[in-house]
Amino acid sequence: MEHDLSPATLAELRRPRPYPAVSVLTPTHRREPYSAQDQVRLRNAVAEAKRQLEADPAVTRERRAEVAHHLDRALSEVDLTHAEDGLAIFAAPGEHQVWSLARSVPERVVLSDTFLTRNLVSAHTAGRPFWALSLAADRATLWSGGVDRVVEARLGGFPLTRRVENFDPERQQRIGDQPSAFREERTRQFLRETDTAMGAVLRDHPRRLYVTGEPAALSLLDEAGSATAAAVRVPHGGLAHGTPEAVWQALRPVLEAEARSSTDDVTRALETARGRRAFAAGVDELWQSARDGRVRLLAVEENYRVTARDAGDHLILAESGDLDSREDIVDEIVEQCLETGADVRFVPDGALGEADGIAGVLRY
Repeated sequence: MEHDLSPATLAELRRPRPYPAVSVLTPTHRREPYSAQDQVRLRNAVAEAKRQLEADPAVTRERRAEVAHHLDRALSEVDLTHAEDGLAIFAAPGEHQVWSLARSVPERVVLSDTFLTRNLVSAHTAGRPFWALSLAADRATLWSGGVDRVVEARLGGFPLTRRVENFDPERQQRIGDQPSAFREERTRQFLRETDTAMGAVLRDHPRRLYVTGEPAALSLLDEAGSATAAAVRVPHGGLAHGTPEAVWQALRPVLEAEARSSTDDVTRALETARGRRAFAAGVDELWQSARDGRVRLLAVEENYRVTARDAGDHLILAESGDLDSREDIVDEIVEQCLETGADVRFVPDGALGEADGIAGVLRY
């Protein structure tokens, strides 16, 4: 299953496909008892997609069979033992993809000439993805992080390793020795190669970067590297050989402090916008402002969801499942704001006070 939504990947997902491009979205669960229902729900959603293919006179028999085959292949690739909060299956003539999302999605089946990507974009943005690079004299490990965990990322050549003579990482961690390896030119060269490899990853998958390591390693990287110059340094050794949980616990205080600071910045920006009449709140007002490209900063509470119906010039709140209702209207607003260059921030529930879950600063 796919997780990493890079700009290049998103552009590829958004390109037009031969009709029909089928999008199947369904919520999933990380824990029992609800996770046991996910397999049934997913199979029912795929069956509904096949039913719509069968009923669509614009789909030829050959194309219907081909897309149905890709739906079946996608279904067989789903691993619900590692489910997050949502799942998206995309199938079209000649291709299929499965995406796991760390944000709930409405249950939907859509036939179109493009895939439905707005829920992926919203989940990716809300997940606040980052890279963590852990350094040792003999290894550089790359981790992919989100709101509550990290996992090792094996791309761009990572993990990078080199043979180091007479190096005892356990002794270094136990007594705080600065190993002679950090004074070697070969180590300096290894860190230059690590910096170059990390630069390539950042070009293809731009994210905020954190670098962990012994102070000696971080100091040497400052001298040897340039692509990682803007990274946040976290002085903590032993993580290049560590576990995802150890890396997460080392980064967690830094991430939480940054999140608090970001929320404070958003609150101040919204208050300033009120004073100069550049403030907007609520899905109806922000939906229109987003379509007009007027939103400069969008703030959304992390678990804010609302179902609405498009009444032409405004939105009407609706019940989930109502005819023509749009259960992912918040995700639509998020994607539209990102499309027009807005800064989108997800903040803790309740942080926006009377703004009712969503607020923004307007450009004009």
